Amino acid sequence: MGPSLAPLAKMLIFFGLMLVILGGILLLAGKIPGLGRLPGDIFVQKGNFTFYFPLVTSILLSLLLTVILNLFLRR
Repeated sequence: MGPSLAPLAKMLIFFGLMLVILGGILLLAGKIPGLGRLPGDIFVQKGNFTFYFPLVTSILLSLLLTVILNLFLRR
């Protein structure tokens, strides 16, 4: 592998590890009671139509991941 491909290889390894970590978090998130059913999550059910948008859950997970990534990736 030439020197010009080394940054691409490192980036692919980094994103691969991030996907593995995110997959593990998603597997464990289903076992946390209340996650995904927080007040502020949008849930509409009418007849055969169901719409669910986890707004507050998404915001909390975004804040949590931002803090974690800032702690580990700070240069």
